[in-house]
Amino acid sequence: MPISPNQGSSGGGTLVTITGTNLSGTTAVLFGTRSATAVTNVSPTQVTAVSPSGNGAVGVTVTTVGGTSNPIPFFYVGAPFKQSISPNSGSTAGGETVTLTGTGLSTASSVSFGANTAVPTVVSDSRITVVAPAGAAGAVGVSVTTAGGTNNGLSYAYVAEPTVTAVAPASGPTSGGTAVTITGTSLATTTEVTFGGTPAPFTVVSDTTVSAVTPPGTAGLVDVVVSNGAGSATATGAFTYVTGPGI
Repeated sequence: MPISPNQGSSGGGTLVTITGTNLSGTTAVLFGTRSATAVTNVSPTQVTAVSPSGNGAVGVTVTTVGGTSNPIPFFYVGAPFKQSISPNSGSTAGGETVTLTGTGLSTASSVSFGANTAVPTVVSDSRITVVAPAGAAGAVGVSVTTAGGTNNGLSYAYVAEPTVTAVAPASGPTSGGTAVTITGTSLATTTEVTFGGTPAPFTVVSDTTVSAVTPPGTAGLVDVVVSNGAGSATATGAFTYVTGPGI
């Protein structure tokens, strides 16, 4: 006499289906010593019931006017506990592989990033991985659903890829030291600014403005690249290094 599913939350509330023979007239379904709720006699071969609260492994029995069945095992699972999420940010386009650690994760069936849900890969009871779905820029709560219930408490920040619309001034000496204002979008989360591939010190002014100081460079046009956790924006040939006069 199989039962499906054969595991559920320790808090109860799992709808299970029991199949067998001679189940007509079922009067009770017990999970260990506790009575199930919402018992429904679907047919002579099938009964549904909602599990009561419990812990560990228990035997499930069905009672009819003809007697009580042999027990079949049902396993109570505690709610998951999440300890960490890495990385905790990624592109609004999604696609970032995220690792969650904690306990009770072996039965994880879904991970929600705000209103969007993804199916995880279970690595062990203490670790799962999941590919973040697409989402709007900003922080969202992350919840994990297992046979034991749903747990949240961690957050994930969606970051939009930056754009660069202007670099001013557009030229300066090869010795570096030119204060440059870069304008664009999604610049508040800037992690790096480079001129011709060389990192420059920078300060985030707003989501549309970053100030940077040019490093030394070689005479000629160079690309200005602004990066954040979601990607990079390249302003091709946006800054010109100029050699100083010689006498």
